[in-house]
Amino acid sequence: MKEDKPIQHNHQTRRNISKFTNPVIYLLLISVSYMLGYLSSSSTHNTTTTNTTTAIQLTPPSSSTKTTTNTASSTSSIPTDSLDHFRFSARCGKAVSPELIRQTILYKLYNGTSPYNEFPPPHISSLIKQARIKGWGSKGAVFENLIRKVKPTTIIEVGTFLGASAIHMAELTRSLGLKTQILCVDDFRGWAGFRDQRFKDIQMVNGDIMLMYQFMQNVVYSNVTELILPIPFSTQSVLDKFCEWGVLGDLVEVDAGHDFHSAWSDINRAYKLLRPGGVMFGHDYFTSADERGVRRAVNLFARVNGFRVQVDGQHWVIDST
Repeated sequence: MKEDKPIQHNHQTRRNISKFTNPVIYLLLISVSYMLGYLSSSSTHNTTTTNTTTAIQLTPPSSSTKTTTNTASSTSSIPTDSLDHFRFSARCGKAVSPELIRQTILYKLYNGTSPYNEFPPPHISSLIKQARIKGWGSKGAVFENLIRKVKPTTIIEVGTFLGASAIHMAELTRSLGLKTQILCVDDFRGWAGFRDQRFKDIQMVNGDIMLMYQFMQNVVYSNVTELILPIPFSTQSVLDKFCEWGVLGDLVEVDAGHDFHSAWSDINRAYKLLRPGGVMFGHDYFTSADERGVRRAVNLFARVNGFRVQVDGQHWVIDST
């Protein structure tokens, strides 16, 4: 009987201790886990911040001087598992011979006949001007510099508007004795509200903008119909089809949408159309949009693909060699 009492007493003691210690240990474990989690999160945040690539800040050149921006060294800052977001997976078909480019486009898009035949049609004549050639930076030194360097047989222009730069390039290639075809990719719809500004004279009939007809009239007026063909569809659909058909260019100008997403899409698709040793370039590298528009898209493309961006006046240039 005396032996039972200590046993009862010890059991009661352990039970009391258990009631006291279990919550304390539990709270201690929670506190330690919280501290470890906080420290780990802080460390990860600091590491991520340190590894983020600083945006390239450039000052626009005051004249048509060439400068080079080194973006190739920044490629390593992009995580490998993120590169899939930068890949455009379309595979291009067998390259069409340069001398067959015009014939191929006429066959694929115009039933084998020139769109300039019997142009303009009677119902359009009164709606367009004899010439309305307008562009931005359309006669910059970069055009002659690149044409002399590359000596292109095919130029693809992504974004053409009224054809000012295309006509200038046609005149340059002809003066240099080159046999060059220039394919002008544009939906010829302008942009929302463009007629509210300096282009009120571009007529509209039942919602149909006369932009393509005015472009064609400008080409006819400049006597370069054998050198320039309009491709009147969205840039994305045309560039993908050119890739599929094997319609490639030695020189590709990208100057369509100026927001980041449009420029990024056009640049990546246009790059696939470059022949070996070709050059891709475009306008508006320096604008008020800064890192939110064309420049951001160009710099990111160069980083992902290991290229350097050359600057010629307001134009950016990427040489694939």
